[in-house]
Amino acid sequence: MTPLRLFAILFITACTAVAWFILGQALDLRSRQPVLTKAVSEGWGPPIAQAHPSAWYDSPGTRDGRAGLQPVSSQVSIGLVYEPRRKGLIWHRAYLADFQGRYVFENPTPIPQTIYVRFALPNPQASYSGFSFVLNGRPTTANVSGREPIVEAVPLEPGGQATLEVAYKTRGLDNWGYSFGDETRIRNFELNMRTNFAEIDFPAGSPTARQREGAGWRLTWSYPDEIGARPVAMAMPNVLNPGPVAARITFFAPVSLIFFFGVLVILCLRQNVSLHPMNFFFLAAGCFAFQLLFAYLVDLIPLFVAFALSAAVSLALVSGYLLLARGRAFARWAALAQFAYMVLFSFSFFFDGLTGLTITIGAIATLAILMVSTAKVNWEEKFRRRPPVLPAAA
Repeated sequence: MTPLRLFAILFITACTAVAWFILGQALDLRSRQPVLTKAVSEGWGPPIAQAHPSAWYDSPGTRDGRAGLQPVSSQVSIGLVYEPRRKGLIWHRAYLADFQGRYVFENPTPIPQTIYVRFALPNPQASYSGFSFVLNGRPTTANVSGREPIVEAVPLEPGGQATLEVAYKTRGLDNWGYSFGDETRIRNFELNMRTNFAEIDFPAGSPTARQREGAGWRLTWSYPDEIGARPVAMAMPNVLNPGPVAARITFFAPVSLIFFFGVLVILCLRQNVSLHPMNFFFLAAGCFAFQLLFAYLVDLIPLFVAFALSAAVSLALVSGYLLLARGRAFARWAALAQFAYMVLFSFSFFFDGLTGLTITIGAIATLAILMVSTAKVNWEEKFRRRPPVLPAAA
């Protein structure tokens, strides 16, 4: 192994890294999250956040001529059915929402008042089915468009109450929420949520009670008298997206190749095996085939199946080539190194937060193995430039 050959191996590694970078950019372009999310949002629905209803009555003594009211009691029920949708190389966290709410408003004054009850649908871009708005037993006569809040008036005697019942079904993405707006104190509020999924995540306030129900949960947020009540929110379960996973594996593949080629060079020095830079060129091509095949199989078959099939093809190419070129013993050690640095390292990208730790552990373990195996190697002898062998005289 001469310095010139080492330089040639580094050049091959750099060229392969450039090819991986181009492939990674293509994968990243095919899985652009904002563009795909906008298309799915327009076809399916946006994130849903329902606002707490409000009411008011005319009061000339106030700044804007209105005295605000909030419900004296609220009973809300929401059912979330998780139905992820795939577009391109991205899974989108879509869901169906079945909302029902029952709110009671009260006239707090000692005189009769006309109470104006206001309820706004979550998002004008969403679609709604089975919509119902009933105030004191009378359905709304307003033109419901989803863009403007619904306002209905009801006359109440002193201490009289009005009951608002609202129901609808809609579809959304990523998160469902319920907010209280500028209200800082909430009384007699209870929200019951049913899910068909077990992985639950609360971006805002946590439930006051939870219970497993079939494959999902029954969750309750109960605020008898809460100052600074936190909003209610549920994030849909995370989905392992083929596009971003394949792109990250591709972008970090040169690190694996450096480790793999480093082990091969040490094996060649230890076992006195001569590998020409052209041998390393074909080995780099065999490693590149892993990510190239994986990038296009994820469009057609499940993610883990595509990964296993691509890894098997690359292992067969590299190991088979070394078996033909340098024999079974050398090919066995090379296959073990490729499996560790190319396959296991790439598999760590399926788990969020483990990539950096995997690289660190792999680097330290490789360093330890190489230091132990080469401690007694005479490097001056290994890298000595040998004179060319002249042909014997006739």
